[in-house]
Amino acid sequence: MSHSPLSPESTIQHDTVKHDTLFTTPLDKAARFSFDEQVVACFPDMIRRSVPGYGQVLAMLPIFARRHGKYRQQSESGQRVSRVYDLGCSLGGASMALAGEFASHDLQIKAVDISPAMTIEARTVLSDNYPEHDIEVITADIRDIELEPCDMVILNLTLQFLPAADRVAVLSKIYAALSEGGILVLTEKTHAFDEQYDAWLVERYYDFKRANGYTEMEISGKRNALENVLITDTLDEHHARLSKIGFERHLTWFQFLNFVSIVAFK
Repeated sequence: MSHSPLSPESTIQHDTVKHDTLFTTPLDKAARFSFDEQVVACFPDMIRRSVPGYGQVLAMLPIFARRHGKYRQQSESGQRVSRVYDLGCSLGGASMALAGEFASHDLQIKAVDISPAMTIEARTVLSDNYPEHDIEVITADIRDIELEPCDMVILNLTLQFLPAADRVAVLSKIYAALSEGGILVLTEKTHAFDEQYDAWLVERYYDFKRANGYTEMEISGKRNALENVLITDTLDEHHARLSKIGFERHLTWFQFLNFVSIVAFK
C-alpha cells in the first residue's frame, strides 16, 4: 500500500534534526556556503524554512513518474524497471518521495551528490526507510558520471550550483540518456530580467524567510555566503537552453516567488 511521499524532515528523528542556526553570528566576509557536516545536520530545517514550495515539488514527482515511467530499462536481475536519476540528491528527499509511492521492484533509483557528508546521511536514511528498494547512493560530481538509459531525471536546486559554462554539457548528457518519452524535472531558484520585478520577488522571498523565523543577520549572512556559489538564471534562459539542447517541449509547471520547476519532455 502506498503512502504519502516522505521528505528528509519526516524520516530523521526530531531530536536529531538541528535548528538552522548557521548564520546567527557574523561570518568572515570571505566565508562561502558549502554542503558540509554542519549543513547536513540542519538541512531539513533549512530547506523547510528557506525553499518555498519544496514539499509540493516533491509530492508531484511520483505523479510524474507514474505518467512517464514506462519500465523501459532492465535491472541486473532482468526485471523491467524505470530507472530514475536524482542528481544533486542532498539527503535524498526526491528519492524518498518516489520510493514511498512505488513498489520496490518498479524503480531503480540512482541518487548522486558531490558532498560525502550528504551521501553518507542519505544512504543511511534511504536504507533505513526503504531497505527493499533498488536505490544506489553515489558520491560523485554529476559533471563526471556516465548516465545509463533512464525514464526520468530530477535536478532539484542543483544546476544553479554548477558554473554557467558547464550547464549545457550536463543537460546534454541528461537528454542523451533519457529514453523517448522520458522527462527531466528541473527545479531552480531564478531571477527576473526586469530589475523592478526581480527586486519585488527578492523582497517577498526575504519576507517568506522572516515569516519562518530568520533574522536580518541570518538572511544577510546566507546571502553573502552564497554569493558566487549559487548563480541563478532567468526563466527564459532555462527554457532557451533546453530548446538548444534538443528538448522540443518544456513547460513551467510550478512557480513560487523566484523558485520555479520545469518539466522537459524527450
